[in-house]
Parts: sequence; C-alpha cells; structure tokens
Amino acid sequence: MNEFLNNLNSSQLEATLQTDGPMIVIAGAGSGKTRVLTYKIAYLMTQGVDPFNILSLTFTNKAAKEMKERIISIVGDEAKNLWMGTFHSVFARILRIEAHKIGYTSNFTIYDSDDSQKLVSRIIKELNLDKEQYKYKIIFSRISSMKNNFISAQNYINDDELLLSDKISNRPKFHEIYKQYVERCFKAGAMDFDDLLLKTNELLNSYPETLSKYQNIFKYILVDEYQDTNHSQYLIIRSLSDKFQNICVVGDDAQSIYSFRGANINNILNFQKDFPDSKLFRLEQNYRSTKNIVNAANSIIENNQKRLKKNVWTNNESGEKISVNKLLTDGEEGRFVASSIFENKMQQQMQNRDFAILYRTNAQSRSFEDALRKKNIPYRVYGGLSFYQRKEIKDVLAYLRLLINNDDEQAFKRIINFPARGIGLTTLNKISVEAKKNSVSDYNFIKNYSKSSSLLNNSTKNKLLDFIVMIESIKTKLESHDVFDITKEVLKQSGLYNLYKNDESIEGINRIQNIEELLNGIKDFVENNDKSQVSVSTFLQDVALATDQDSESNDDNKVSLMTIHLAKGLEFPYVYIVGLEENLFPSAMNLNSRSELEEERRLFYVALTRAEKKINLSYVLSRYRWGKPVDSEKSRFIDEIKDEFLENSIIQNSISRNFSKNEEFNQVGVRYKRPEKKPPSNFVKIKSSNEKSNLFDSKLVIGNIVIHERFGKGKVVSIEGSGGDRKAEIKFEKNGTKKLLLRFSKLRIIS
Repeated sequence: MNEFLNNLNSSQLEATLQTDGPMIVIAGAGSGKTRVLTYKIAYLMTQGVDPFNILSLTFTNKAAKEMKERIISIVGDEAKNLWMGTFHSVFARILRIEAHKIGYTSNFTIYDSDDSQKLVSRIIKELNLDKEQYKYKIIFSRISSMKNNFISAQNYINDDELLLSDKISNRPKFHEIYKQYVERCFKAGAMDFDDLLLKTNELLNSYPETLSKYQNIFKYILVDEYQDTNHSQYLIIRSLSDKFQNICVVGDDAQSIYSFRGANINNILNFQKDFPDSKLFRLEQNYRSTKNIVNAANSIIENNQKRLKKNVWTNNESGEKISVNKLLTDGEEGRFVASSIFENKMQQQMQNRDFAILYRTNAQSRSFEDALRKKNIPYRVYGGLSFYQRKEIKDVLAYLRLLINNDDEQAFKRIINFPARGIGLTTLNKISVEAKKNSVSDYNFIKNYSKSSSLLNNSTKNKLLDFIVMIESIKTKLESHDVFDITKEVLKQSGLYNLYKNDESIEGINRIQNIEELLNGIKDFVENNDKSQVSVSTFLQDVALATDQDSESNDDNKVSLMTIHLAKGLEFPYVYIVGLEENLFPSAMNLNSRSELEEERRLFYVALTRAEKKINLSYVLSRYRWGKPVDSEKSRFIDEIKDEFLENSIIQNSISRNFSKNEEFNQVGVRYKRPEKKPPSNFVKIKSSNEKSNLFDSKLVIGNIVIHERFGKGKVVSIEGSGGDRKAEIKFEKNGTKKLLLRFSKLRIIS
C-alpha cells in the first residue's frame, strides 16, 4: 500500500516515517524537501489520520496546489479535505468563519498592497501633509512593520519613544495616518495582508475557546520554508501546535533571504530550543546541480557564522567550472550575456527557457533586455506588473468587490464614476462628509439617505441612484449564479465592455484582450472547483492572495530575467549571475552589520543553487549611475568561491575598444585577456582575428578532423546550408554528435 515510499532515499524516508512529536528537517538546495512534505502527508493518511486534522502551510498557492494534486494521486480524493495553502489563505479561511468575534462580516474584503497604498495616499492628501515628506509607500511600509510587531495604532500613540522618532525624522503625523488607516479599513470591512496574520493572532489570544477548537482540529501541522516565517506567523504556529506538538517544519537557513519582509531566521535556528524534545533530520543530497556548483555554493555559505551545520553533496557529474567574466561597462555586460546565450543555443541545441539572468535589483534588467532584443532572443522579465494589477482588470474586480461588500471604500471610489456617469469629485466629497456624519459608508449613504439630502441636486441624485440600482440588481443573482456569469453581467451593465470594445487604439485593444483573458481565467476557475467554491467571494480571495510565483508561467519558451529573490524555488540549466560588484551585490544598503552581510551571502548562495549545469558570473569596471559612469569593484563574493571551482581565466570583454596584441576572440565573438600563466593541457588556441578563418572555407568537407575549443577533437559527418547559414554535423570523441552553425563555432581543421 505504501509503495510510493520506495521513491525516497534513506534520509528522506527517515524524515517521512517520523510522524509524532516536534521535528525539523534541514533541507539543502535541490534535496527534495517538497517530496518529503508530500509523502509525509500521504503517509499520515495511510496510517489513519483524518485529512481534516492535517494543516499544511506553504508560501505559494502554486506549491500547495501541486502538493495536493500529488497527494490525491497517491491516496485518492480524500486528500481534498486537507487544510492546505499559504499562511494568508488558510488564516483568511479561519477568519471568515470566526469574523463576527472580531467585529467583521464573513464577506470582508482583502486589500492588496496597491489598495492599501492608495488608501494611505488618500489619507495623506486629506490631512494636507507634504507628500514628499510623507511618501505613501514608505508610510505604508512602516504601518506594515508596526502590525507585524504587534504595535497597534493606539499603542503607537502611547509610545513616547516612537513619537519622538517620528518627530526627529520630520514625520510627526505618522501616528495620525496610522490611526486613520486602521479606522478606514475597519469601516470599509477590509483587511490588508498584515491584518490576516494580526487578526488571527488576536482571535487566538482573545478567545481561548477558539484556540482550543483549532488546536483540536489541527492535530498535525507541517510548515514549508520555515526560515521565511515572520514573528506573527511564528506565534500562530506555536499557539496552534501547543496541545499535540505534532509539528514538522522544513527549511534551509542558508536560503533565508526575506528579512526585508519581516522573515526572522531565528525561527529556524532556535526551533530546537522552542521544542527541546524535537528530532532533527538532514536532507543533504542535491539532485539538481553538478558537483562543481554544489561545492562552490558550499564554499560560499561556509563564510557565514550564523548557520546550521549540514554537508550538501551530490552524485551528479562534476560538470563545467564556473566562469567569471570581467566587462568594461554594464552595456557590454548585456551584450556579452546575450552573445553567450545565442552561442549556447546554437551549439548545444538548447531552448530559450533553459537560460536565466539573475540580478540584485530590477533596474539592472535594461541592458540585458536591449541586448537580447538585438539578438532577436525572446525573453520575459519577472516581477513586472501582475495581470491582476492592470487597470482594466482592477476596474472589473472593483465592481465584484463592491457587490459582496458595499462598505469597500477603495472599490466604491474606483468605479462610482467609471465609466463616466457625470459624478464629479465635488459630489463625492459631499457624500463622504455626509456619510461620516451618519456613521455609514459612502455607498450606504447614497442608498439610504441621498434622496433626502439637501446638498445634492435632483440630477445628481438620479445618477447616483441609477448606480445603486445597477449594483443591487446584480446582487440579487449572487446566490444563484457563479462568478463567471456575474462577471459577464457586470461587464454588460456597467458599460465597461463597450467602453474598451469601442476603443480602437492599441491600448484599447490590449485592454479588451486582457478582459477576455480575465473571463477565460474565471471560466477555468469555475470548471476546476466544486460548485460550492465558485462564488464571487471565493474567486476574489483567490486573486487577492495570489503570490508572485503563482502568476508566473514557465510554459513560454523565453529567457527568464528576474531578481534573485524572485528566483527562489526555481531552477534552470544555465544561469547568469550579473552585476557582481561591491555596493551592488552585496548591496551597499546591507553592509552595516554582520547579519545584513550574511543575508546578502545567503542571497548569492540561492543564486548559485538555481543552476543545474553551468554558471556564468559577471561584473563590470564601470557602471552608469544617474547618467554618469562610476568605477566599480569586483564583489567579495567572487573571491570567496574556492579557486578549484572556477575556470582558469577571467574573460575580459572589450567589444567596443581596439584590440591589444594579447587579446583574442573567444567562442561568443567577444575578446578575452589571455592568462599570463601556462594554459591547461586541454587548452586549444583559437585563431586570431588577423589569421585567415576557415569557417566558410570550401576545403572543409565531410571527413575532416577538427578541433573545437569546448568539445575538443571531432570528425565532420555532414555539411548543409551556405554562407552565414552553413552548418556542420560533427561527431566529437568525448562529447557526442553536435550540429554547429559554422560562423559561431570557431573550428580549426587539423586534417
């Protein structure tokens, strides 16, 4: 019955079979931690544990979905009853059940960061504060930090030290913004992401019977990526697991890279102190990367003092050593990487999706985008504007949000006059003032009080009431129709569909296509969920709690460009880690303490361990900052990699400069500085630019013996094409048969 356990190695099996009591699984990169979590849950079910009593927490909905599907394939549909999902989605589910205890309705809205930031911006404007001094993103970030540290708005106001800090930083009104933000969210029946954790803690702390209820439900708790949990998540996990203590956490301290989001590495480092009776398991075999990559990554992370002991190893092949590329400018770095990708595609018959370019900050993507476009190499930049953040999509979602929560202030203000209904800002301000006097939301003021208002003329009243009638008429269908039918009704009655359909500009065409894609996504949501789970409310929660990785797809055959933070959890055959310069990586902002530097090193470790076969590192001598070239210095992280895992020479690109006598072309058509020391025995000299090239020489015929810098000695099997498209199929003695585009192959005929 448990034949699926045969797929585990001895370490994975040992961790899987341990069912009771607290346990921690330290899982190195690529060691199969997800498999252990998946099989552990399946094993618990085969041992008679009710899936309703199992709570599994992840950091992406995508991971939860894939795990659940795998468990279903092992033990059957009973696994659909598992409590499995992200922290935010599971706690939102609990809060909807228990909402009345903390003053909310079960249909509360979940504000995403965009909604929250817009509300903060509006409050700053209403308080007539200097928007440069009170930058809304910084203010919202501080509010988020306060919530995650359990400092309420009222506690903040009573804390003289915090108030003094705001005064010194010239933001003495922060406490007023914080107070109004909390009040406005509550009045709107809305919670932001931080509230989902804060309110869950509040619920468990304030209602012992509720805590006891969920402790008895969640007899087994499993937590993925435990090193990424923040203090609020940590407290919830401790509370829920306190009774049975059947808690299993899985993670890797070497991949803790989210302190800027509040993640606390001490949660995983101190687990055995929190649970003295806990058992420790280590997953140390890497199945992803070559020996050179695994050992290079180990040599980096050894420099961190704050870490858990483990020895990651692999049975994979040794693989290629890591290349270090020194370029003159960021523009040349982009051209070098694009040329290298182009050559590898040609010579190795690889796909675009096999390559990833990883950088420390989003701003670095430009030079690589420019270079890839010029090479006609398709690419995708991750971390850009999410589909659900596009204006036309947010417009539709705002209508849906208002349908289920009439108090949703952000949704109301977004759509009351869109499409245009002749309801201006002056009217909206009057409504807000009157609504506050009557202690109701703007929507409910219009619905219940506007007819008798002396501040509004009859024409305006009619326009407002027409809007209310439209919303109320659609609301009558909420119980009997699924979210797909409701959305079509919204598009029709609101006029949104016709507005974009009649816009023949490029923007209008794109927007109508996005709306059609939204409908496709909603249809897919309806068809892939039970009938009880296809309401507007469940769909909106699904969208609101989507994570960055959930919205990304690896189906497109494109080169991936992304920050290293976004790359966590992904893997690629070829990885380019770029911008390895002091004050860029490691970041100048994170060099103030050892803990900050060690997190930067963990980030580099994560970047290295994304690669399966080959890593190229690059840094530049001069990088543009605000339009001016600034000298750069090689990152200390490069020097921390042991020499035995690096190639013998550092490639130095100088595409736009004159040749010096000791420079030659390398295989990607850029120059490198020949090393002074004696070259390795397998080194093959490449023809200098002033020597006659034999790439298109008619003397190259089937049967020729040739030398290639990377693949070594081989025999020409066939030749096809002509001119720049001429290709040769060559059978190499040690690397098998390759088909090479001759203009990039730099072959040398030896017989």
